[in-house]
Amino acid sequence: MKTKLIALAVASLLALPLSAATYDDLINSAKLGDTRDVAQMVQRGAGVDSSDAEGNTLLILAARDGHLDLVDYLIKAKAKIDAQNTAGDTALRLASFRGHLPVVQRLIAAGAKLDTPGWTPLAYAAYNGHLEIAQALIKAGADVNLASENGHTALISAARGGHLEIVRLLLANKADPNKRLESGETAIDMALRNQNTDIADLLLKNGGKSGKSATIEIR
Repeated sequence: MKTKLIALAVASLLALPLSAATYDDLINSAKLGDTRDVAQMVQRGAGVDSSDAEGNTLLILAARDGHLDLVDYLIKAKAKIDAQNTAGDTALRLASFRGHLPVVQRLIAAGAKLDTPGWTPLAYAAYNGHLEIAQALIKAGADVNLASENGHTALISAARGGHLEIVRLLLANKADPNKRLESGETAIDMALRNQNTDIADLLLKNGGKSGKSATIEIR
């Protein structure tokens, strides 16, 4: 009889609306990747798309910090997979930027948008040198030539960051070496600005040109 009363008491607590658990508890649990706590709070009435002051939803927070189990739970709980924070970043963008390959793969499988306005997930991965993520995004159908508002493409980002293998990957997948930034600079210009002469040479061999001058020679 005592066991039944305890079970009923626990069930009653779980049925209560979210009140004891605060908003900060929910956000902190998401940042820590505490799937159990987040799930309990959602069951008690917390919104699965709750967000922090910067607009980071629970899914964005989980993806950003590489918490795969929580990402799985939130996807199953029907969280908005393409929600954006105030900076315009999505869960896939930030997972790509931070280098969380399993999370990126899970988000792609769940149907996350690959080509979002602004810096794309592919450009973020290219900028930070995450080769396997770049490969996964391209395999899934990411547009290698999509540019941000000021002209940043994945190729320009990779050249700027000095990531030779990603430059090779992008060129092999028909990235345009002559896309330009608002300043007129191309991937070669960005490579040379950052002393990445091996990348500039590769771009030149693949038809790349400087946006600053008519000719360029790499030695």
